[in-house]
Amino acid sequence: MSPEPTTDAEARHRVTELIRAARVCMLTTIAVDGRQVSRPMVLQEVEFDGDLWFFARADSAKIRQIRVNPEVNAAFGDQRRHTWISVSGTAREENGRADVERLWHPALRVWFPDGPDTPGLTLIRLHASSAHYWDSPGSTVVNLLGAARAVVTGRPPRPGENRAVDY
Repeated sequence: MSPEPTTDAEARHRVTELIRAARVCMLTTIAVDGRQVSRPMVLQEVEFDGDLWFFARADSAKIRQIRVNPEVNAAFGDQRRHTWISVSGTAREENGRADVERLWHPALRVWFPDGPDTPGLTLIRLHASSAHYWDSPGSTVVNLLGAARAVVTGRPPRPGENRAVDY
């Protein structure tokens, strides 16, 4: 675990590092009936500058939901590193050819067999308004020992680094 950031710029950099390591998130949208709907998505660009990019099909439920209510959340977790990141913001559909080609990766052919020419291929661009991250110290064993110590001493365990950042 790195020392706790002292500035917003350092905290934003830490969010970028944690997102880069995780790469897969649960993207949550709001259905027309108000329910929250989450699904796994693979991040396409790891240079997080306040925007997250995902490929999707233009006729998918997530795109329809974003068109009606663009408020979304992307939740990343990395069990190996004991880190969690929640990014809230506004999403919109982007279908510029230059962005598709810039972000395309051959592994995406599993979902989009015609590559960048797949009919209905589009992008989701999530513009972050805020992020919150938790970076727990040590391994599962260390965290369990901290919990056991808390039971004995009556003092809560140290949860590690926890920070909210606005964009």
